[in-house]
Amino acid sequence: MPGHPHPSGCSSVWAVGKQTITFTMFGCGAVAQLVLSRGSHGSFLSVNFAFGLAATLGILVCGQVSGGHLNPAVTFALCLLGRERWRKFLVYFAAQTVGAFLGSAIIFGLYYGALWNHAGELLVEGENATAGIFATYPGSHLTLVNGFFDQMIGTTALIGCILAIVDPYNNPIPQGLEAFTVGFVVLVIGQSMGFNSGYAVNPARDLGPRLFTAIAGWGGEVFT
Repeated sequence: MPGHPHPSGCSSVWAVGKQTITFTMFGCGAVAQLVLSRGSHGSFLSVNFAFGLAATLGILVCGQVSGGHLNPAVTFALCLLGRERWRKFLVYFAAQTVGAFLGSAIIFGLYYGALWNHAGELLVEGENATAGIFATYPGSHLTLVNGFFDQMIGTTALIGCILAIVDPYNNPIPQGLEAFTVGFVVLVIGQSMGFNSGYAVNPARDLGPRLFTAIAGWGGEVFT
């Protein structure tokens, strides 16, 4: 878990990457089932549960090695509070982004046929858009300012809850259940703050898949 003692070096960086692969693979996989089946294999609720459980599984995969770092925003907050060394931030951010990139690549390969069958082309916008399977895109009602505050509020809620969970002076979470509690936080954020733009609240989880879709065939429009 964030803030817990853990080894440094290549082992922890590799662990961060594996965790983010796990998180992105299961989360984006749930979105892929919903979109590509046109709603017959999933719902907004199932996607929220998938991301919540994916966060739990991501932490459980290598949490004892890396400290459970799935989100560069959380890593940044821990560095700001002096709980992690600043030199870890850029290294972990890179590992998290690469992990998210690879996780989305796995889902692309898994649903390759369904992606092309869905509309015959890879679209960023419109009724048959599929770029949103991998990265988050704002709703048509969302302004730039509203979008900024949407992500700021969601990310702040996530960091605040995680800091409370790992705070030894707070009501202690039973040992071994921290990962499940963090997953529950992700689920609640999705259920309450997921309408505007998909509640990425994780720069690496959005940037890695967005880079992948730009390369895989959706093109530069994914950055507009």
